[in-house]
Amino acid sequence: MKTLVIVSHPYPEKSVAISKLSQIAATVPDVTVRHLESLYGNDLSKFDIAAEQSAADEVDRIVFMFPVHWFNLTPMLKAYLNEVWTYGWAFGPEGKALSGKEMLVVTTAGASQFTYSAEGLIESSIDAVLTPMKASALYVGMNYSQPLAFFDAMGASPEKLEEMQSALLARLAA
Repeated sequence: MKTLVIVSHPYPEKSVAISKLSQIAATVPDVTVRHLESLYGNDLSKFDIAAEQSAADEVDRIVFMFPVHWFNLTPMLKAYLNEVWTYGWAFGPEGKALSGKEMLVVTTAGASQFTYSAEGLIESSIDAVLTPMKASALYVGMNYSQPLAFFDAMGASPEKLEEMQSALLARLAA
């Protein structure tokens, strides 16, 4: 299965978990990794829309990899969706480019899994926090897969980072 991994981290120079995950993803055959901040810096309007759409046209699955940023997408990933998923390409009368493709969200959270529960501080699961991604996938006709979420990612031990990489490899092989 051809896979495009779109990586976004608002502070890529400080990224550890997302960096390790994107590095291991890049070793998988038929996987292309695109780091938005590496390609475009922090300019939310600088996207090469034709290149981004072309990259997505060629795959069966799109993985969005990012840290949960204030219980939301990163600013660059939100801008990517706003700019790249255009009317007539991703949705609308002729917009079927993403229809039938799989969307997988791979995310990290600095907080614990308990924090992301009905009993936790935010009284919301990670699935609830990721509802905008699910809604976006369904809106453009994608098949939304169960997200792969890693908690307590900030300051994760080398062993935990390896476990995260193994879990990602297993999902990419599926």
